[in-house]
Amino acid sequence: MGLPRSTTATLRKTLSKDVRASRAVSLRHRAEYWLVRSLLGLLGWLPHRVARALCAVLATLSFALWPRLRGVGLRNLQLAYPEWTSRARCRVLFRSFQNLGRMLADFSHFPRWNRKNIERLIVYDGYENFLSAQSQGKGLLFLTAHFGSWELGSFAHGIYGHPVNFVVRRLDNPLIDHLVDRYRCLSGGRSIEKGDFARQALKALRQDEAVGILMDQNMLPSEGVFVDFFGHTACTTTGPARVARKTGAPVTLGLVIWDPQQRKYRLRFDSVEWIAREDPEEEIVVNTAHYAKLLERYVRRYPEQWLWVHRRWKTRPPGEPPVY
Repeated sequence: MGLPRSTTATLRKTLSKDVRASRAVSLRHRAEYWLVRSLLGLLGWLPHRVARALCAVLATLSFALWPRLRGVGLRNLQLAYPEWTSRARCRVLFRSFQNLGRMLADFSHFPRWNRKNIERLIVYDGYENFLSAQSQGKGLLFLTAHFGSWELGSFAHGIYGHPVNFVVRRLDNPLIDHLVDRYRCLSGGRSIEKGDFARQALKALRQDEAVGILMDQNMLPSEGVFVDFFGHTACTTTGPARVARKTGAPVTLGLVIWDPQQRKYRLRFDSVEWIAREDPEEEIVVNTAHYAKLLERYVRRYPEQWLWVHRRWKTRPPGEPPVY
């Protein structure tokens, strides 16, 4: 079972141009690129079920042999669930690693998915909430997170006929960044550099398009505000709230949830209420806190599907000691 010839040829041609155009990159960049490209190629060539099984093994090895990430994950779980036993935290973190493995296998098969077979992998849940927001004709802001198979959300939505502009932070290795971006955009979506979010988001919304942004990343003090997340202050981006306030675009929470009963994902949409305040800056803070709380509710419901290895509480308010 190989990739479609047209898709393989397109990827090879485009990525070859990227490699030739990146002569200034280091030898390490090239070595990492070929390693990642070979892994994605192998996983994409294997039957989907076999690719998932192999990635489950890789996830188990990563959990066992990557102490730094394991330590960050356990510390985060200790902050979020102080009442849990160490064994319970370890069990959830192991399942979180398994979730990452499943996502890698699914990502490698992006060239295979199309409108005829996508329902075998992911189905809509709360689609009426998306349609209601879309019908306003002001564009749409998707709040999402490193939850479930987050790469699959915008990709599958594009396959279903609704391409999404999604905000990303460029990877340090430019060759891998090109490669990953090609996979992400196979269904018609477009990536937006994090540093150019405001300008590109406003442009997309004026054209009645959808813009997706990850809400659960640690921010620098100059980039966000401190709001509650699992009982601890977390520096959180105000970008979505500022853009929503400026444009009047509706906001929808969009998360990709693994459903073990169905053995497939659900792309869940929830309408998000805008909380009005007289003071503009207070309004931004209040709605940012509201977004964080909505996300927390889903993480509490499906803790094994969140990316616990990210240092979410790294930035601290002035005077507070570091937590890592």
